[in-house]
Amino acid sequence: MSVPHPLQSDEPTFGHDMRPLYNLVYCSRSTVDEAGLQAILATAKRCNPLHGVTGLLVFGGGIFFQWLEGPRAAVTRLMDNLKGDPRHGNIVILSELEEVRERLFPDWDMELVTTDDIRGVLADARDEATDPKNAEALAHLLDQLDSGELRELSPA
Repeated sequence: MSVPHPLQSDEPTFGHDMRPLYNLVYCSRSTVDEAGLQAILATAKRCNPLHGVTGLLVFGGGIFFQWLEGPRAAVTRLMDNLKGDPRHGNIVILSELEEVRERLFPDWDMELVTTDDIRGVLADARDEATDPKNAEALAHLLDQLDSGELRELSPA
């Protein structure tokens, strides 16, 4: 879904004087049903664009896997909210990084991807990445998925 993000227009194109972009990747155990999942998505689609947060949410096998990117303060605030949300249990931070790079999911306010589709989405994003740092991060996630490190996200 393409939604204009207020902070994106302020971000210079790759190769120019870019500001650092913060990203955080986590997994958590879900305690939601389909209605709860839809409520989470609706809130993300309404609130994330207001704070310049984009990303990807994968759900399957009772596990959330989420890539968040945007201004450090906004992503940190969102993560603090998630840690206090009873719909997320056993939150594990997989990576945190702040670096100068393009957004990985610039037009995704928070798209839901099923575990059956995650490999294709990550591979497409890697193949289309113009920023070498993004391509490397996506290749690493694909390696983890293929090696079984992210076993719970792989289709059964």
